[in-house]
Amino acid sequence: MSYRALMLLLCLSPLPLNAATTVVEYTLANGLKILVKPDHRAPILTSQLWYHIGSSYEHEGITGISHALEHMMFQGTTRFAPNEFSHIIAQHGGEENAFTGNDYTAYYENLANDRLEIAFELEAERMRQLTLGQTEFAKEMEVIKEERRMRTDDDPQALVYERFAAVAYDVSPYRHPVIGWANDLEQLQAHELREWYRQWYAPNNATLVVAGDIAPEQVLALATTHFGPLKAEVLTPPKLPLEPEQRGEKRLLVKAPAKEPYVLMGYKTPVLRTAAAAWEPYALEMLASVLDGGSSARFARELVRGQQLAASVGASYDAFERLPGMLLFDAVPANGHSVAEVEQAVRAQIARLHTELVSDAELARVRTQVIAAEIYKQDALFAQALQLGRLVAVGLDWRLGEQYVAQLAAVTPAQIQAVAQKYLIPDRLTVAVLEPQPLAAAPSADNPPL
Repeated sequence: MSYRALMLLLCLSPLPLNAATTVVEYTLANGLKILVKPDHRAPILTSQLWYHIGSSYEHEGITGISHALEHMMFQGTTRFAPNEFSHIIAQHGGEENAFTGNDYTAYYENLANDRLEIAFELEAERMRQLTLGQTEFAKEMEVIKEERRMRTDDDPQALVYERFAAVAYDVSPYRHPVIGWANDLEQLQAHELREWYRQWYAPNNATLVVAGDIAPEQVLALATTHFGPLKAEVLTPPKLPLEPEQRGEKRLLVKAPAKEPYVLMGYKTPVLRTAAAAWEPYALEMLASVLDGGSSARFARELVRGQQLAASVGASYDAFERLPGMLLFDAVPANGHSVAEVEQAVRAQIARLHTELVSDAELARVRTQVIAAEIYKQDALFAQALQLGRLVAVGLDWRLGEQYVAQLAAVTPAQIQAVAQKYLIPDRLTVAVLEPQPLAAAPSADNPPL
């Protein structure tokens, strides 16, 4: 899975569940949590195993270890040779992959509904029987280093975000990139990976989610057979760091080869776990949608088509993370305009939210678009399971997904103004600007690469 596709996947908001379908929850004796969401529209299913471990659990010196372990999970167990896992799934007409985020690492298989046992057998095997051979480790680390060079070092906007996060956060582990810092990847050792695997890849640190055309009791029986014998691990989660209060705007300039300038702005905001009031994260989500909720939203209407200051401008916020994060704004100026002009235009839109209530008509339109988009997402089995697994992996109750649409619908103009005034203030802001540098000349016949 590409870096950008992975990031898009991880930024999905939780989805509303179909009220007509009940999620069934089990917990095995060894602590493995199981969630089953029957959906009988087609004879298929998705099986997802979520480990409650990601880059936000890492410390300096081993950043990127969770992502590295994700790679190694396909490189052989005591029963299966390297890459045999993927070959077996393909032979059964399925597809598989994995992704690592700040707060979790997840593995999935999409299969016909009569092939679930194949997924369980393979996942149970690699939960506790990974070989982590030195040869495979050395090979995969080179793959990861190249992935980092291609997806971050050679992508100016990704590079800006990496440097931005490192400056915006003082102690939060969200300041580290999921893929890891280059120096840490150079020094990572196989024995460190083995200890990380032993400590965290245990049934009592995982949630198994199955959505599709299958009966919950069948899932439980198969899970008991394959995962039940696995031993639990004594878990010692790291202490949650408390990000100190920011005491003034932060700014940074990033110089990198690029075709166009770029600005990234982030205001520190709470998440559902940390908000002073439960409605605040939902109000922040609606605020982001007022500004960037499609072609009729304020950014597109006023900054792109109206004033023609920006070639693109966006807003994003994620309420469902383990630790507090940020409401982000980013923009590329239109030809003939500067980053400074676009930044001031974004700030003016934010200031407007401070002083003017969003009209009932505008909020109704935004609410309809947001809720419709969330409801349409549930057509995908994968998205249904993703919503369940992600909520549990960050320490929230999966039932919050059932309340999501109602919570968004309840947001008022006064609440949007309140969170804007409280959180979108300069003392909580970090701004990163990309200053484009000349791109390397493409090799020619007269000047071939060395």
